[in-house]
Amino acid sequence: MSASAKAIRIAVLAMGGEGGGVLANWIVDLGEQNGHIAQLTSVPGVAQRTGATIYYIELFPASAAKNGRAPVMALMPVQGDVDIVIASELMEAGRAIQRGIVTPDRTTLIASTNRVFAMTEKIVMDDGRIEDAKILEACQIAAKRLVAMDMSAVAEQSGSHISAVMFGALAGAGVLPFERSAFEATIARGGVGGKATERAFALAFDAARSDKPATLPSPKINATAATPVIADSPAVAAQLVDARATLPGVALEFVEEGIRRAADYQDADYAKLYLDRLKDIATLDRDHGDGSRKLTIETARQLALAMTYEDTIRVAELKTRRDRFDRVAEEVGLRDGQIVEIAEFLHPRLQEIAETVPAKLGRFLLTNPLARRLVTAMTQSGRIVRTTTVTGFLLMRAVASRKPHRRGTLRYADEQASIDAWLADVKRAAAFDGALALEIVECRNLVKGYGDTHARGKSNYALIIAEARRMTAGMSQPATIAALRKAANADETGAKLRDAIARLHSAPAASADRVSAFISPAE
Repeated sequence: MSASAKAIRIAVLAMGGEGGGVLANWIVDLGEQNGHIAQLTSVPGVAQRTGATIYYIELFPASAAKNGRAPVMALMPVQGDVDIVIASELMEAGRAIQRGIVTPDRTTLIASTNRVFAMTEKIVMDDGRIEDAKILEACQIAAKRLVAMDMSAVAEQSGSHISAVMFGALAGAGVLPFERSAFEATIARGGVGGKATERAFALAFDAARSDKPATLPSPKINATAATPVIADSPAVAAQLVDARATLPGVALEFVEEGIRRAADYQDADYAKLYLDRLKDIATLDRDHGDGSRKLTIETARQLALAMTYEDTIRVAELKTRRDRFDRVAEEVGLRDGQIVEIAEFLHPRLQEIAETVPAKLGRFLLTNPLARRLVTAMTQSGRIVRTTTVTGFLLMRAVASRKPHRRGTLRYADEQASIDAWLADVKRAAAFDGALALEIVECRNLVKGYGDTHARGKSNYALIIAEARRMTAGMSQPATIAALRKAANADETGAKLRDAIARLHSAPAASADRVSAFISPAE
């Protein structure tokens, strides 16, 4: 073969369900039908989001292969030796840069600017999200040329899959020695997606041809966390009117969402309880000079989250809602005549079961040794419930039907007592130090999730509040609480928080020895 002959090296990074394999096969077929020898290998990630599958393709011109000798091609992308990298999501583009397969002297990076948060971002106890703008900036620096667009939006607009969009962007970028018609012929031979695939290809082709600077998509609300859009009942509407008349306008966006969320979680009376609690805080909130009313806004947000905690009743209700099934069908691109199955893995602990039943029975289950052993033995292995079957759906609905009785559960009693104690601490702090009150409010964000995560957060919160209550007036209370909160979010074990508290105790005593006004009665 000719010494000057050179393969075109292409790496495709795509997540499960995005059609990365389809795209890779299209590229192989494109090359083989247009005078090239093609080789494809793929290495799957650990799971759908912890690692994307890397498809690696090499295209070698058949005319350069002398005497019928096949070229020797690599099985994996090599750092600094990849011509084209295609990423189905912005973080995957960032990972390609980390792997060293995107280089400024050689690589054309074709990337989607949409985000699907990585497990490394989700498992962080605080906000672990990486700024999209920073990833995009890294892409612009690392690549010889960047072709970027919101491929997810293009796929949704065309009713197709992101694989067709990536193929169109590859064609539009003009980095392969093939005409547009060759790409279109490849799609026709594949017979995948029909007109929708053709639309997606054309839209992406034109976008890549325009070579406009990359822009980030507008942030979207997480559909699983947002309150369902439903008509306000008369009782809820009355709460909204009350809020608009009594609370600062700058906080209403959060307050109204909190009212609707509380009503959806339980009922209109629960929404009224939310509003009444918030009014007490708002009366203590001082204007910070810019009209921000930070204490009211942050309390509105944290109180809504605290009052709509995730118990087994809530989880069962959300998993059996019609809008969830519709959303899943939309996400997987369900077509007429196709069937989708949803399997839920459930592993309730003794604590979660005891918290769901009436309080008296729940305490019995937690304190009686025989009851504890019996329930633990029955639940030691999880089970899979398919909510797309009649039996599985009815089982989950039976749990969700406990909603009207939630106020009588052990978990409800514990959560309301915890919320009342938290708000009492906020009020005491607000009476003399608004900054400290705001820190106490934000500490509530430590208590979240369910199971072990909830237990750890609750323990960390209790440790920090205990420190706040023992501080003297000479201490820099807001800054100290903020530092402890940061330490609590630094690891799951709580070791860094305990170390921070130990250093705090070993520090020289504050110059002032009078006890701060922020003292709670013994609980």
